[in-house]
Amino acid sequence: MKLENKVAVVTGAASGMGKAIAELYAKEGAKVIVADLNKEGAEAVVESIKNSGGNATAVSANVAKQEDIDAMIDAAINEYGTLDVLVNNAGIMDGFEPVADIMDEKWDLIFDINTKGVMRAMRRAIPIFLEKGNGVIVNIASTGGQNGAHAGAAYGASKHAVVGMTKNTGYMYAQKGIRCNAIAPGAVETNISASMKNINEFGMGRSRLAQGVIPRVGQPEEVAQVALFLASDDSSFVNGSVITADAGWTAAF
Repeated sequence: MKLENKVAVVTGAASGMGKAIAELYAKEGAKVIVADLNKEGAEAVVESIKNSGGNATAVSANVAKQEDIDAMIDAAINEYGTLDVLVNNAGIMDGFEPVADIMDEKWDLIFDINTKGVMRAMRRAIPIFLEKGNGVIVNIASTGGQNGAHAGAAYGASKHAVVGMTKNTGYMYAQKGIRCNAIAPGAVETNISASMKNINEFGMGRSRLAQGVIPRVGQPEEVAQVALFLASDDSSFVNGSVITADAGWTAAF
C-alpha cells in the first residue's frame, strides 16, 4: 500500500473530490482525518471507510476559521500521533462575476476559503513537518487558476493565488524534506455548483465559449488518483509543480 502508516488530513472531504481522495488514501493504508463543514457528511465518509477496513476520523472544520484549522490538525496529532500529508481541497465557486460586478463581501468570502484557508492549513502543518523532517502538501487548485475563462474574477484570482503559494512553498522548503504540489482539475462531476449564487449572465456567457471545447467531464476518483501519486513516494522528485487533470481541455489554448 502506497500510504501505509501515513496520517493524512483532507479538507472538504464530505463529498466530491475530497471524499474520493479520503477514501483512496484510506484504501492505500493511510489514517485519514475527514474534515468538512458538513460534519454529518464527513461522518458518513468515515463510516464508509471503516466498513471497508480503513481508519478515519470525522472533524467539523470551516477553513475560513483559524481555530477550526488548528482543531483539524490537532485531531490528527491527538488521534494518530503525527501528520504526514495535508490535502487542501475545500473550496467554493463564485457566480462567474467579471471584475466590474464582483462585490467585496463575495470576494472576501471566496478568498477566505479558497486561498487563506489553504495558507492557514499550510502555516499550521509546516512546523510539524519541519520537526519531523518530512511532509507532503497537495493543494487542489483549478484550471481556473491557470486561465481566465473558467470562472469569475474572484474564483480565478483565488486559484491563481493557490498556484503561486504552491510554487513558493515547494521552493522554500525543498531542502527541508517537504514537498508541495497542486492539482488543477478541469470540469469534474462534483457538487461545487451548489455554492454558486446569483449567476452573472455576462460572465457565464463569456465562459461558455471555453466550456464548449471541454472533451469530457471527469470523475472525482480520477482526480483522487493524481492526489495519491502526489502524496506517495512515487512522486518523490516532484515538487512545486501543478499537474493539470482536464482530459486535454486546456491543451487547446
